[in-house]
Amino acid sequence: MGPEGWKVRQQHFETVTSLVRASRSLFPEGAAAEIWSEFRLLLGNPWHNSAFEGVGFLRLFLPANSRNQDHFTIEWIAECLEIWGSITNCNFWDIQWASIIARCIKGSISVDWENFMPLLFTRYLNMFQVPISSGNGSYPFPLDVPRNTRFLFSSKTRTPSKAIAKSVVYLLKPKSLALDHFEKLVNFLEQFYHPSNGGRWTYSLERFLQYLVIYFARRLQHEQFEAMDDKTSQFCLGKEERAAFVKVVLKLLDRGQYSKDDSLAETVSIATSILSYVEPSLVLPFVATNFQLALETTTATHQLKNAVTSVAFSGRAILLSSLCSSQSDNSSTSDTFSDLIITSLSNALLGMDANDPPKTIATMQLIGSIFSNLAKVGYSDDVPAFLQTTSLSNWLDEFFCRLFSVLQNLESSSPINEGYQSSIMSGTFLVEDSPYYFCMLEILLGKLSQSLFNQSLKKIAKFVNANILPGATSEVGLLCCACVHSYPEEASLYLIKPILTTIMSSFEGTPTTGYVGREVPNKRATKATLSPALETALDYYLRVLAISISYAGPVLLNYRQELKNIITSSFQAPSWKVNGAGDHLLRSLLGNLVSYYPIDQYKPFSCQPIANIVEPWGCSKAHQDREVEMLNFTPKWHDPNHDELSFANELLEFHFQSALEDLLAICQAKIHCETGEEKEHLKVTLLRIHSALQGVMSCLPEMRPSYKDGRSKVVEPIFFIAGSAGSAVGNSEMREKAAELVHEACRYLLKERTDDSILLALVVRIIDALVNYGSLEYEEWARHLQAWKLESSSIIEPPCNFIIPFHSQGKKRPRCALIDKAHLHNTWRCSQSSYHKYRTNADVSPSSIMVNLMNDLLDLSLHNYETVRSYAGRSLTKLLKRWPSLISNCVVTLTDNLRDSKAPEYVVLGSCSILSSQTVLRHLTTDPVSLSSFIMGILESSHHESLKCQKAITELFVKYNIRFSGISRSFFKNTECEANKTGFLSVVSQINALGFETNSLHWRYNLMANRVLLLLILASRSESDIYSQILAETAGHFLRSLKSQLPHSRMLAISALNTLLQGSPDKAPAQDSEQSLDHPEGGTLSTGEILNNIIREDGFMSETLNSLSHVHIISDNDGSSKASYGASSFQSGSDKAITYFYFDFSASWPRTPSWISLVGGDTFYSSFARIFKRLIQQCGMPVISSLQNALEEFLSSKERSRQCVAAEAMAGMLHSDMTGNLESENNWLILQLQKIMLAPSVESVPEWAACIRYAVTGKERSGSRAPVLRQKLLDCLCTPVPQSVATSVLAKRYSFLSVALIEISAPKMSPTEEQYHVKILNELLANMSHPSAQVREAIGVTMCIACSNMRLSRLFGHRNSPDLSRDISMTEQTGNENWSKQLTDGANELSVSIQNSISKQLESIPDSATENGLDNKEEADTKRMETIFHFIIASLKSGRSSVLLDIIIDLIYPVLSLQETSNKDLSLLAKSAFELLKWRILRRPFLETAIKAILSSANDPNWRIRSALLSYLRTFTYRHTFILSGSEKSHIWQTIEKLLVDSQVEVREHAAGVLASLMKGIDKDLSKDFRDRSYAQAERILHTRQRAAKSGHSVATIHGAVLALTASVLSVPYDMPSWLPSHVTLLARFIREPSPIKSTVTKAVAEFKRTHADTWSIQKEAFTEDELEVLRDTSSSSSYFA
Repeated sequence: MGPEGWKVRQQHFETVTSLVRASRSLFPEGAAAEIWSEFRLLLGNPWHNSAFEGVGFLRLFLPANSRNQDHFTIEWIAECLEIWGSITNCNFWDIQWASIIARCIKGSISVDWENFMPLLFTRYLNMFQVPISSGNGSYPFPLDVPRNTRFLFSSKTRTPSKAIAKSVVYLLKPKSLALDHFEKLVNFLEQFYHPSNGGRWTYSLERFLQYLVIYFARRLQHEQFEAMDDKTSQFCLGKEERAAFVKVVLKLLDRGQYSKDDSLAETVSIATSILSYVEPSLVLPFVATNFQLALETTTATHQLKNAVTSVAFSGRAILLSSLCSSQSDNSSTSDTFSDLIITSLSNALLGMDANDPPKTIATMQLIGSIFSNLAKVGYSDDVPAFLQTTSLSNWLDEFFCRLFSVLQNLESSSPINEGYQSSIMSGTFLVEDSPYYFCMLEILLGKLSQSLFNQSLKKIAKFVNANILPGATSEVGLLCCACVHSYPEEASLYLIKPILTTIMSSFEGTPTTGYVGREVPNKRATKATLSPALETALDYYLRVLAISISYAGPVLLNYRQELKNIITSSFQAPSWKVNGAGDHLLRSLLGNLVSYYPIDQYKPFSCQPIANIVEPWGCSKAHQDREVEMLNFTPKWHDPNHDELSFANELLEFHFQSALEDLLAICQAKIHCETGEEKEHLKVTLLRIHSALQGVMSCLPEMRPSYKDGRSKVVEPIFFIAGSAGSAVGNSEMREKAAELVHEACRYLLKERTDDSILLALVVRIIDALVNYGSLEYEEWARHLQAWKLESSSIIEPPCNFIIPFHSQGKKRPRCALIDKAHLHNTWRCSQSSYHKYRTNADVSPSSIMVNLMNDLLDLSLHNYETVRSYAGRSLTKLLKRWPSLISNCVVTLTDNLRDSKAPEYVVLGSCSILSSQTVLRHLTTDPVSLSSFIMGILESSHHESLKCQKAITELFVKYNIRFSGISRSFFKNTECEANKTGFLSVVSQINALGFETNSLHWRYNLMANRVLLLLILASRSESDIYSQILAETAGHFLRSLKSQLPHSRMLAISALNTLLQGSPDKAPAQDSEQSLDHPEGGTLSTGEILNNIIREDGFMSETLNSLSHVHIISDNDGSSKASYGASSFQSGSDKAITYFYFDFSASWPRTPSWISLVGGDTFYSSFARIFKRLIQQCGMPVISSLQNALEEFLSSKERSRQCVAAEAMAGMLHSDMTGNLESENNWLILQLQKIMLAPSVESVPEWAACIRYAVTGKERSGSRAPVLRQKLLDCLCTPVPQSVATSVLAKRYSFLSVALIEISAPKMSPTEEQYHVKILNELLANMSHPSAQVREAIGVTMCIACSNMRLSRLFGHRNSPDLSRDISMTEQTGNENWSKQLTDGANELSVSIQNSISKQLESIPDSATENGLDNKEEADTKRMETIFHFIIASLKSGRSSVLLDIIIDLIYPVLSLQETSNKDLSLLAKSAFELLKWRILRRPFLETAIKAILSSANDPNWRIRSALLSYLRTFTYRHTFILSGSEKSHIWQTIEKLLVDSQVEVREHAAGVLASLMKGIDKDLSKDFRDRSYAQAERILHTRQRAAKSGHSVATIHGAVLALTASVLSVPYDMPSWLPSHVTLLARFIREPSPIKSTVTKAVAEFKRTHADTWSIQKEAFTEDELEVLRDTSSSSSYFA
């Protein structure tokens, strides 16, 4: 495949992956096994990037459909979980596996998941990275996945929440443990949903809640509709399971409903709405109490908004439930729900406040929601009290009072724009931010009975006629519009007629311009104007009228004459503002007369309501037989009658045709002598034409195209998509005549009034409306706000409704919403109906009139005013998209502008903006002429001096790059003999000439030329004859560019050579490149020869290396390079886009995760190394010899950047696998490496480490084939260095060793490599007490890599697949290799002796020689311990700990015990190890060992160790809560409980904190038992203390009892369970005790009050008066006067 821009590649890629996802369910039998065997191999080595690719492909392809069920066996799942566990702390890995497992859980119902649940839920709990106690919520060293792997297998959510929710929902089965586990999971997570506990984790928790509810609803729907056999039906969720699930989710809803995070609050409302249809008896009381609560808590206003939204979203469920329960005689429930509706409606009125937009919008949503559920309002009185006419009448009065006061206090957000540019509906938050205002009015006024409507109408009419509110024009207009839409006859009398009268009387006696009509205007001496007040009033009333009549229908015929007069008067008025309002009115009137739109859609329809009150809703996916009742009531449409059409034609005749004649007269006869007057006349005339065209939209038939055989006048009646906006008015001739006249006018304006932007912009809009037929409808559809109001949860009933047991195929909506959707769809169809007609038919071409207008647009799009340019550019690109045949001429014209050295700036800018449109760029792939013109146009435009021009040209080029999608085949076909067409090769040679540095071209153009050359060459790969002709030449050209003086050209040359040089197959057995290509024999040779000739040139290599060294910019401050690849510091964004090659899917280097901080730094560019490697493979020996000569100088250089290049060249040589008579060369290489290793300088360690890593990197995808020189390299590294060398050299050697070992693929290790490991390990173990800290760290890291490699290779050695659960230590041989024993033996004693020696040192100062001897031993012990800590940290950081768990567990005690010592370095390491250890999840059999080891330190004499133990236990029990057995939990619990009465205060308090957090979810029975015991104990103590102050209790015992109570109280921070009041009160009674007990009580009670403050007004009901008294005593501070 040829090259593609990254944008195109990304689109292709997304299309292909979505195709795979869509077709997965159709994969045939056996596909799963085949896919698994294909990708299983990649998962063999978990420390290689191929494992990430493997799991990504598995997730993408693995099907779990019914045909592949046999593949998913218990053994297979166990193996998957095993592999999943082999990499820890990698978010990408977790997401991929969680998705795969979730898919299996959903697909394979029959598998018994019970045994896997503890492990799965442990993983799930730990994947939510929430902070435990005061810890950090996210893993300190997450493993990073290469960028391209992340891109290839990106998941839309950044969190595993979706997969976890899916697994949880589909694991639920009757009598399964899943629900208990789920409940426990929620108990742990619910506290993080609380508003005061927000953080980074809120996003993933919000997604979790959302997907829980979505998948639950999906599963229920599936179970209701799918035909279940007996086998599957036993797994269906019954009523009990549904209720249990909802009960658990309610905990999350309760916590999250008032979240400060808007998306979480909204998710809670939507979840409440969906679940209320499933289990109304649980969810609706919850909604009701929350609403009450929000009304009573005045402090938090956002609570009311969220509560109102919840009621709005559940409105239908509440109504249905109240009716169903009233029918089933459950009157109390029914009353509660109807009360809720009454209170919410009455309180909703208080929520309407112009100063609180969110609450006002929520309130309107609520009113809309409730009324859209009622079938009829106010028609009869045999309905509940709140729906009876009198109460409704009062409510409506109150409602309109509130609404009017809101409208009077509104302030428009946008300043009033002048003239035609102001958008027709610009308004305040009621209109701009959401569609609920208009929607609510439509529903409310539509549902009312005639008498209630008349009552409302009178109030509205009174308000509208009495007030002029310019700040709320749109809002008042929409209010009138809703009235007129509901009852046009009455509303027109009360609203339209008075407004018309007002406007006509306002116009009386005002001056006119006389521009409208036949008579020639008089010569006026002075320019008359309207007063500002009159102007504002007219503008306001005209616009309100325009919005009101949008859906008025035939009623307007009664006011035919008045409307005509008013429109004429407003165009005659000497005020542009009033002219603009007239334009709005004419547009609206024409649209209303000729368009199709639904009428009466909000009116009650004669369908039988549910329980006589609730309107039935329908589903667009309805089964014909199930919901046929709903479908019988089809919508009524406004179909224009004859009178309406004649009125529309009359308006067109006057404002369109005669205005066009006026226009011609002004332009040709020049009837005005004053230019100002001419301008005004032109403005009004153009405005009239514009508004007429905008009003009739596509009802005025389109211009006729011309056909090749001359049938120009016949319009064929073909259509692709049926659709029409309204009845046709006028005819094609009208449009064509208009086009001719507008073309004339446009020429006149461009010649005479070229600086008048308003006139030109109007002309552009008129041309746009004339030529882009249907685009007005498309814009209306695209910006239609009403579209997304249809997705609001308040008017969606989910498919599963258990209230009235009736389930549908899809979501149900009210009839008016379905009609709205149909109308919207019709608008879209209308815009598309003739759009594609001519793109597919080559015989049809645009008429000459159309071509004229296109040329006008082309001229306007190069105008010197930017507004005109941008309007015209947009219209032109729409036109070109529809008529592709016009593009070629355009491209040639525009690229000529770029070449033209005299072209002014604005012409270049205009040209660039059109050329960069996707329509044009797409056309370039098919049209060779345009392409060569485009490329040469850009490359020959360097003469423009303006910066803006250069920026535009560069941006155009970058856009072409990222959207490059190939070249037309015909480009290669046409030979040079066709004189008029330029052939491919001639274009290439032209560009080649530009690409050399000699021709004094600006460097950026030189860069562009080289870039185009590269694109053309790669695109010609499919044409082997052409490709082979130019490949060698081009490769040589880019090779010379490596030593270019221009940094950017060097970067591009590197990119180019990496893609062009493939490395020749005969010299290197396999390639890294995935794009290997069959070269024709001759081509390859000539390429090699040409390159060799260049390389042999004198000094070429050293110049090249020298110029490449300049790319490495090394920052001064820390010696490491801050430059990412390509030295960003000198590249701007656009240059990067040119030099970076398109996204490369071949594997990125390094091929293993980088986590070693010792050799960090990014100064080594692997792409440079790859060039040297490819050159050597392509050209053989000459390269090596010339490199050797050049490198001599570089290797000895002190400059860091030169060292970098030398390292890259060496890496390429070492990895190139050249064999043959190279013994001497290889020896030379190894000799150089030894020199480097022993060199004393340390600055360039990162580069050389990277060089070694590159040289050792395995070949092939999974890195399993060793490069030829790997063994020699390892030999060189394993040779011990002389004793005398500096420690820095030793550290350097160990760093080199560690990176070399990382790249060795452990599962496929050869026996010799294993020998190296053994040799290295022995040396490392002997050196653990090395005096240098740097060396110790390097030893720790290298040991971790060597040990883990050995372990993994042993696991694979015994069988083909790893079995990580076997006891690993069994696989080790005795004697020499029993290294793990050497590592852990005596570690515990060592830590004890270190502690003792440190405490001794503190006590006495050594003075004798014997003590010094001892000291040395102790010092050595401490250093050995540090190395062990480095080993632990490296194991946990690198994710290799899964094979080293037994060692790590043996070392837990030292980590716990050495955190607080006077040796700062040691303690710091112990703390780091401890932090990482907290995150590690242990599996059995290691878990038991760990628990034993941990709990043994509970009796340690040092209190700091006991405190550290508590910190560890807190996270340990949280992480393992699902896998710990009951006895283990109680054992841990008892241990912590013992520490409550510890002799050290800090330990006691810490223990109480740990217990409080454990009680939240670990085990209900344990918690209850502890609570009861601690309460009894405290009561006993208090009793004896009150009897005798000197009772025999120690302070620790009393404090312990108080702390036990504190733990219980603080374990429920926001709730009020029944036992809590007595516990808090008992705790408060200990306030008289001495410190530290008193301070504990005070703090605990204060914390209790803080966390319960929000809801205290309600929760205090749970306390008796006496208890409240005791609490008050605690908090009041003791008085000075007491």
